[in-house]
Amino acid sequence: MAAMVVKERKILVAVDESEESMYALSWCLKNVVSENSKDTLVLLYAKPLRSAYTALDGTGYLFSSDIVVTMERHNNEMADCVMAKAKKISMISTSLSAIVGGQVAAVEMRVENGDARDVICCVAQKLVPDVLVMGSHGYGLIRRAFLGSVSYHCAQNVKCPVLVVKRPKSSRNN
Repeated sequence: MAAMVVKERKILVAVDESEESMYALSWCLKNVVSENSKDTLVLLYAKPLRSAYTALDGTGYLFSSDIVVTMERHNNEMADCVMAKAKKISMISTSLSAIVGGQVAAVEMRVENGDARDVICCVAQKLVPDVLVMGSHGYGLIRRAFLGSVSYHCAQNVKCPVLVVKRPKSSRNN
């Protein structure tokens, strides 16, 4: 009987504070991570840069250093919270996988600073994952036109396959 070859894959999952993001992570763990693969799951959170406003010409805003520090602390706390939640979801799944005899996925956590579109594309370019998994907020055409779509931007600009996971309407609270 021939030994089974275990394929090693790198799966990049973009996470944020949304339920759509956590649903995509859970879906990925159930449907993409395989017992026949030794997968490395890379959880990526793009922490927004703090906004720097100046009032050089009298038209902008000037925030005191206390407010800037508070905004930065909030961004750091949000990143920690998102990553803790994502790690908990992935650890529960990998523990269950081990119980039923599947391969336990390695989990890496990455927090990068910047606009989500740019961060995700840059990290995907550096890591060269086998697949990028993202959630979809399910915005309509008009909202998407004004806000832009991170998943659409990434699908157009990364070189690996992109899997966009949309939560079923029955599981949304909207």
